Amino acid sequence: MNPLRAFARETAAIADAEVRKLMRDPTELLSRAVQPVLWLAVFGQVFGRMRGMPTGTLSYLDFMAPGILAQSILFSAIFYGIAVIWERDLGIVHKLLVTPAHRSALVAGKAVAAGFRGLLQAAVVYVIAILLHVGVRWDAASIAVVVIAVFTGSCIFSTFSLFIACIVKTRERFMGIGQMMTMPLFFASNAIYPLEMMPGWLKALARVNPLTYLVDVLRGTMIAGGASAYARTFSFAVMLGVLAVLVALASRLYPGLAR
Repeated sequence: MNPLRAFARETAAIADAEVRKLMRDPTELLSRAVQPVLWLAVFGQVFGRMRGMPTGTLSYLDFMAPGILAQSILFSAIFYGIAVIWERDLGIVHKLLVTPAHRSALVAGKAVAAGFRGLLQAAVVYVIAILLHVGVRWDAASIAVVVIAVFTGSCIFSTFSLFIACIVKTRERFMGIGQMMTMPLFFASNAIYPLEMMPGWLKALARVNPLTYLVDVLRGTMIAGGASAYARTFSFAVMLGVLAVLVALASRLYPGLAR
């Protein structure tokens, strides 16, 4: 069989198994919906009354909505790796590693499944945005770009989560590191304030943070009147480059998780 076709089949098989697990227990998605509701309905409404936030022609709620979508993706994907540690404890990882499937297909399959979960999170945020009268673009091209960006971002942060799980190997350490990483990634980005407001050191961190480029694509595409600080092709190139590096690293470390 063609190696590329075999890789695609193996990736699809892993992704299918992961999505089936999600569909059997959708309670996590429902619980994750609470956070964007609070951020948009409470934080966004309160800070929308401030006049010092340089959001251009956008209301603060419109400016913030793409950032909260990106945050929702980050927070749901960053703890994806703990499921892999559970699978190791149950012996599932050992069974996967003795199959002929390539290690990168195992990692890519889990990333693809996380991408689908990210799209469900995006649907929740869109519903909230509609209820709060956020100026969302509804043309097919904009929605397609948002779908691709959300899928890519979910793949990035879930693979990063898997990479962390392969290093720490215990649930307790993973939870500690995961909680330690989420807020710095979120606040060192343009999710809730523009890059122009940041001090120099924080702006430098934001420029190497993949969440910044995800938010930038979403803000320029999802919101009517929204503008991007970077070219869309550049942002996608950065995100795809980060994803490729993370898949390569996680694939190399994944067999070690079983030890």
